[in-house]
Amino acid sequence: MSVDRKQLIIDAATKSFSLFGYKATTMDQVAKLANVGKGTIYTFFNNKEELLDEIVTSLIKEMKAKAEETIQDDLSFHENANRTLYRLLEFRKEHQLTIKLFQEEKEIGTPAVMDVLQKVEKAIINYIKEKVSVAIEKGEIKECDPEMTAFIMLKLYFSLIIDWEKHHEPLSREKITSLFEFYLFTGLSK
Repeated sequence: MSVDRKQLIIDAATKSFSLFGYKATTMDQVAKLANVGKGTIYTFFNNKEELLDEIVTSLIKEMKAKAEETIQDDLSFHENANRTLYRLLEFRKEHQLTIKLFQEEKEIGTPAVMDVLQKVEKAIINYIKEKVSVAIEKGEIKECDPEMTAFIMLKLYFSLIIDWEKHHEPLSREKITSLFEFYLFTGLSK
């Protein structure tokens, strides 16, 4: 019975955070949406921040599962990296909670939201880092710092999709793939 209530609370909080954002969500709203007493929430979570952290931890697991679905053994590291990053960004764009959290971070700068989004970014970087390490071991890419490479890959991809679109026409998936390949794997050298 307790597990069901906890899940009801998590689902209600996810819905509330997605609709109103973290800052505007109250524990009273969550209790009402979950159809439980406010005190019941506190038997599982000490505060709203802990509740958000639990939700984001599940979100990260879901993102990793989506990323794993894109990887194909018969494709090169470059192709798999591109497919995985694209899928993670699509997930971020489609998932109502992440949309709202990124919006709140940008507009309000709520510290708890900034912390969990940093946690999401760190999880993505660690995931890519693992894949980079495997590619190095297989001899698919040159010896490099896997964490730094993962960070650069993520930031380049985000920049091509998010930052570029602020002042230019959005790039097609093919163009992003081509630019990613050129700048990261081929390089500018003649």
